[in-house]
Order: sequence, then structure tokens, then C-alpha cells
Amino acid sequence: MEAFEYARATSASEAVKLLASGNSEVLAGGGDLLARMKDSISTPSRVVSLRGARDLRGIDYKPGKGLRIGAMVTLDELASHADVRHHYPGLAQSVEEIGGPQIRNTGTVGGNLCQRPRCWYYRAGFGLLAMHDGKSLVPGGDNRYHAILGNAGPAYFVSPTNLGPMLIALDAKLRLLGPKGPRELAADKFFVTPQAEAEREHALEADEIIAEVIVPPPKGRSAFYEFKQRAGLDWPLATAAVVLELNGQTISSARVVLGQVAPVPWPAPEAEQALAGKTLMEPVAAAAGQAAVEKATPLSRNAYKVTLARVAVKRAVMRAGSNT
Repeated sequence: MEAFEYARATSASEAVKLLASGNSEVLAGGGDLLARMKDSISTPSRVVSLRGARDLRGIDYKPGKGLRIGAMVTLDELASHADVRHHYPGLAQSVEEIGGPQIRNTGTVGGNLCQRPRCWYYRAGFGLLAMHDGKSLVPGGDNRYHAILGNAGPAYFVSPTNLGPMLIALDAKLRLLGPKGPRELAADKFFVTPQAEAEREHALEADEIIAEVIVPPPKGRSAFYEFKQRAGLDWPLATAAVVLELNGQTISSARVVLGQVAPVPWPAPEAEQALAGKTLMEPVAAAAGQAAVEKATPLSRNAYKVTLARVAVKRAVMRAGSNT
């Protein structure tokens, strides 16, 4: 790890000022940044810790107004919060199995949204787009954990966030703070697919941070389902976030967003159309899962992800039906 300057911000606004020094990175829980620094993937000259920024903490729910989540709220705090579990069960489900207890007690909401891809080519120093001699290493290489949607190139990695798909399905917004002041951004606009190595996979501007997440009042039943190779301390292979508006057992409308299958959390309008107006039952959920992956284009070694994503949608739909 290369030498760096450590700065501890006491507020969000102070953090933004400290980031303005140039080659700086934000330190939230540290699970991602410190690993990248140890591997020399990231070499900031200054690390700005947000641990002392009390205005970035706290969870607040108000009936009729919705939910506010500070960016420095830990994943465990979010998963165990009574109002979150009652009104937004899918949100709690999306984080309650991340890593182990140690990771959930240090990892943060903002950190989960901003973490960099886990692509092993990127982590081995080949860059975000895994290029070598002008060609991507992924299509002809070991692509078991890469994208099956949105993978026409040049990006083949998968967005690693668990929270992102669920927040998009819930129509959440992110409140960002930077040198130009605060701004709001819809969760689905926060994630972007880079087209060049110098681009990032998040829409944060220079020296900008996530301050909080705003989730509107729940419009229906939410649920999240994920597949892992091993139950504990493993990365998901495919996830599905679902929100259903129900009139009795009839689905009035649906939101379906896939995770771990594309460079960004992947909305599935085809699945939503397959659900709308239908009676909530297993064959309908299965049809939605099939519709969600109709446009999948697996690479040479990751076709299994098509099946996992299809079944994840089916199970998330049925799980949403049982959440009250």
C-alpha cells in the first residue's frame, strides 16, 4: 500500500472540502477501498473518512412521507430497523445476507452503492474494462461471473451492489453533496455503464458524495431474492428485486430489477408486463422470470446465470406476495 494522508471529516460539507485536494477517495466502512489500496488498484494521496460525520447517519420513517437513510448507516442497522422491516421488507432482505455480521456492522449504505466491481480482471490490475493489447480479456477468458445482460461491450463486469436494484424498484432518490451544493438523482440514474477506461460506473461528479437515500412511501409489497454459490460470506450470482401493487390477488402493477447480471442494476420491463393484470400465482411468476431473461446474451462460461436470474425473479415475486 502506498503512503497517503488521512483526514477525518466531522460533517458532510467538511468531507466535500477535504476531497477537493485532488487525488482523494472516500472512506466509509473501508471494506472495498482498503482492499483496492492494498492491491494498488487505487492509490489516493488523501483518504477522507466519513466516520465522524454525524449528519450522514440515522434512519427516519414518517407515514405518508417515506424513509430517509443516511449514507453512513450500516447495513446491519438498515436490516434490523423495525420500520424498514415492516414497511420495506425487500429493502431489509437485500442487505441482511451480505457477507457476515462483521461486514454488515462496518459496511455502509453509501459504500454498498459506490463499491467498485469485483471483476477479477479489474482487481488484477487490467483496468475497469479489462483491456489488453486493445482487446477485452473477458469474452474469451474466465467470464463465469460476468454480465449476461447489457454486455455488448466494452463493459462486461457486473454491478456489485445489493441495495441498488431494490432502491430502483422502490423509486428511491439519492441526495448528493458536492462543491456545487446538493442535488437529487433518481436511483436508476446513479448507475452508468462506462464506455471508456477513464469513465466511472457511478454518476458522482468530482468531489461529490452520497449524503442520504430518500425512499417514498411504500406503494405495494416488496421482496428480494438472491442466489449464492455458498450461503455465507459469498458474493451473489444473481438477484431480483420486486415491488408488487396488488388488488386482492390481482397484480395492478409491478417493478422488477435484476442484480449481479449486468454492468448496472437491470430493470426488466418485460417481466413487469408479464405480471401486470395477472393473478398472483406460481405459473405467472415463472412466466415473469422467463420474460426477464429473454434478451440475455450469456458469454462462453456464464449461461448458468440465465437460469439463476429467471428463478430469482420467480421466487422474489412469490416472496413479495407473502410479504405484508
